[in-house]
Amino acid sequence: MFRQYLGTLTFMLLVIYAIVIGKRDILTDLIEESAQVDEWLEQSDLGEYKKLFRDYGISTLSGCASPEHLDRLPELPAAEEKRLRRAAQVLQQKLVLRQWLATRSLQHVYTKLLSLDVSSLEDVYWLEDSIARHVIDAKDFNAWSLARQSLPTGKEELQALKNELWNTVVKNSKHQDAWTWGGMLIVSVSVCGLVTLAAMTQPSLAPEAKHSLLQYVTGKYLHPPSCKVEWGWEEPQPVGETMCFTVHCYQRNGHPYPICDTDDLTVHISHGTRKVTAVVELGSGQPALAHTARVKFTVRTAGVYVISVMIGGASAAGGPFRKWFVAGGVAARRSRVNRAPAALVCAAGRPRALHVHPRDHYDNPATLANNDAEGFSIEIKPIGGESDESISTAAQFEYDSVNQRVSVTLCFPRAGVFRAAIYYEGVLLHNGQFDCIVLTPSDAATVQRQLSSKRATVSYEAKLLSPGKQRRVLCCLSPKQLIIKDYILKIIPKRITSFRVCPSTKLIVEGQRSAELVLEDGAQAALRLQCARRDLLAATFTQLLIANCGGEDSFKNKQEFFYSELRGRHARQPHDKLALRVRRADLLRSSLKATKHFTLADWCKNFDVAFHGEQGVDWGGVRREWFSQVCGALFDARAGLFVSYTDSPAGLVHPNPDRPPHLKLKHFEFAGKVVGKCLYESALGGSYRQLVRARLARSFLAHIIGLRVHYKYFEQDDPELYLSKIKYILETDLDAAEAAPEIYFSDDVYDSTGKLKETKELVPNGASIRVSNSTKMQYLDALAQWRLAGRWRAESDAFLRGLTLLVPDNLLAIFDENELELLMCGTGEVCVADWRAHALVAGAGRDFERRLAWLWAALNNFTNEERARLLQFTTGCSQLPPNGFQDLNPRFQITAAPTFGALPTAHTCFNQLCLPDYDSYEQLVRALLWAINEGGEGFGMI
Repeated sequence: MFRQYLGTLTFMLLVIYAIVIGKRDILTDLIEESAQVDEWLEQSDLGEYKKLFRDYGISTLSGCASPEHLDRLPELPAAEEKRLRRAAQVLQQKLVLRQWLATRSLQHVYTKLLSLDVSSLEDVYWLEDSIARHVIDAKDFNAWSLARQSLPTGKEELQALKNELWNTVVKNSKHQDAWTWGGMLIVSVSVCGLVTLAAMTQPSLAPEAKHSLLQYVTGKYLHPPSCKVEWGWEEPQPVGETMCFTVHCYQRNGHPYPICDTDDLTVHISHGTRKVTAVVELGSGQPALAHTARVKFTVRTAGVYVISVMIGGASAAGGPFRKWFVAGGVAARRSRVNRAPAALVCAAGRPRALHVHPRDHYDNPATLANNDAEGFSIEIKPIGGESDESISTAAQFEYDSVNQRVSVTLCFPRAGVFRAAIYYEGVLLHNGQFDCIVLTPSDAATVQRQLSSKRATVSYEAKLLSPGKQRRVLCCLSPKQLIIKDYILKIIPKRITSFRVCPSTKLIVEGQRSAELVLEDGAQAALRLQCARRDLLAATFTQLLIANCGGEDSFKNKQEFFYSELRGRHARQPHDKLALRVRRADLLRSSLKATKHFTLADWCKNFDVAFHGEQGVDWGGVRREWFSQVCGALFDARAGLFVSYTDSPAGLVHPNPDRPPHLKLKHFEFAGKVVGKCLYESALGGSYRQLVRARLARSFLAHIIGLRVHYKYFEQDDPELYLSKIKYILETDLDAAEAAPEIYFSDDVYDSTGKLKETKELVPNGASIRVSNSTKMQYLDALAQWRLAGRWRAESDAFLRGLTLLVPDNLLAIFDENELELLMCGTGEVCVADWRAHALVAGAGRDFERRLAWLWAALNNFTNEERARLLQFTTGCSQLPPNGFQDLNPRFQITAAPTFGALPTAHTCFNQLCLPDYDSYEQLVRALLWAINEGGEGFGMI
């Protein structure tokens, strides 16, 4: 009893001493040293040696890592001794690393470095700054970089530094030797009364002390190494679910600790260099669970995740943790068939293999259960006929576990045109429905000869059924276009119209025996033809289309094909440096003058830009600044060359037909050349990549790729007109007598002062033709053709002349307008903090606040492309104004939708996102992704 009492008093005296002189690290070492030794033994799978270490007086980490202390242990089996000394060596490296960080005042980054598997000074050499920047705060990064650079490069110098640091570690671990039992006994007896009084009244003996004396003595304070993490799942866990784990907080004496906001509990979750945002819920409604904290996060990418639970800057027991997540089950709407965006062309009687890439809901490669492709099926039927079971059942599915794909082999017994559909468990795959043009072996050989022949054009005779009178025509097919020619005097061919060989041109085969086909591209009237060699014409057109598009129809594949073709087109043009001298004060005019006589070869060169009167040397930065400044001067609505339908600086711009007199068509041609130059530089990759800093109108993008505009483009390009006129016409009965005002097939054009300039007739004598219910769609189409294309036809044609100097129009035509914007302008960096700071929120209540917190957590976890798609889904454009969300007009709005569990909706006229209520964070994330990926294109009326 006397020894215990004496030890207790001694311990209390050490507490007073440590607090008074401000050296709380001594106290922490005394309290935690033994626990840290036990923890190290458990982490090193050496838990069976706990008692042995205590019996031989090894109670400090430095003692565990010291070879001299380990030599005192009894003889162990060779394998066990090797394992023990290896663990001690690793521990010694960690202690040296921690001491080195402490000498640089960076000890708080120790646990963060361990999460990157940096456990020794040697590892510090190989840690790249780009990776360290993700875990080390910006305020500490400069100190870290200087410390890293100060490490000696020589092997002997580094070893000397490690020896010095190790001696410091050993010396610090012996701080308790400064106290002798006799000295402590005298002092303890002297202050025994003071200690007793302090223990009863719980004072804090120093202002900087974190806990009171009684808390130190009794262990009634939060102790991070005693806190445990309870995982709510078993590994490996499929991705996609909302993962939840519980942190149980305990005091030093082992009793539960009620956690609160002031205890600074933070959770860091990372997957590679990407951080995952977690939702932390402290405490519970039940008093018995007040010591718990529930952490929720969503995992959408398979792989290893590092989870660090930090309490007051210290890691919880066992941390950091590594958790493995695998792909989920196969999702049919995410799985894709590896095929071109056109019909499948094959020969009768010859097997044709296709590959299906199974994906889960989050686009991870999915593994099939038992390596079995049993869930896949195919349905094949002739065009316009019933399903042919003999062909469908002959198809064979095999799973390739190495490449994680399913191979399906098709073999058609006869020639014809068929429609195939691939299903997984009865659900159609994302691009699982496609046409199959099956040729006879001789026709298939003919197509191959035509494609490989040096002849530029292949001709087929046909009969034009509509529009107009029926007559004999000639279909001339080349790699770039399909020309329809009429016969004059039945012998001389004359061109009627032409269609580009690109995805916007649809060749539709109708009926198995009628030999009819339809040609349409959305920009002109559809043609119905009858051709005796229809299948051969369709197969040749399809093969040329595949050659022009480069394979699959995903944006990534199109982008890679586009860059490859563009590089190949200009492969013979040298990319040497070409001096470009411009004036910053008169940038647009001086740039136009400097490039006035540039040839195609000059535009393909690497511009060496210099601003007049400035001494900057162009190693890439000056060139990038020139591109940025020139794009701003060209596409800023305030400059007058391009203009928005609205007065907002965030409006989408199109060519200005009422431009100032000093701006000519040559300026639009120069703008096209600059955009083409940006695309060409991006195709070269690396540091040459340039983005077009512009927010282009959807109708203008459609015009670039050759699509016919329609009235739905008004919703994004001219929202004021859409709300005041277009929506009124769509929703109003124009035949009713009370309908007012009367609308005619004409459009009034006003100048900047509001004065009427002219009345444009949309059809002949349109000013006297009233719009009715039966003609409203015709009126809206004519209005769209005039306002969204016709008014600035000359300007857009000049722009295209400059653009196609560097980029062929057939390459641009493989994209839709949304993809073209991503190709030219990129996604940009969407800052969630800026988004959150300037968003207008319309909603109240605890449920909506919870929903809103989930939304911001989801946006933090989204990739930059997904954020850009959500921005495009809500505002109609993936680009932000120069100053970010604060310049967006109208402001980005988030409102509560009066629905539950439905998909989010958007009103692009108001930049408004309507968010329904959901049961869980996981459900909200899934609904958002589905909306932006499946519903990000097209328009609807609500």
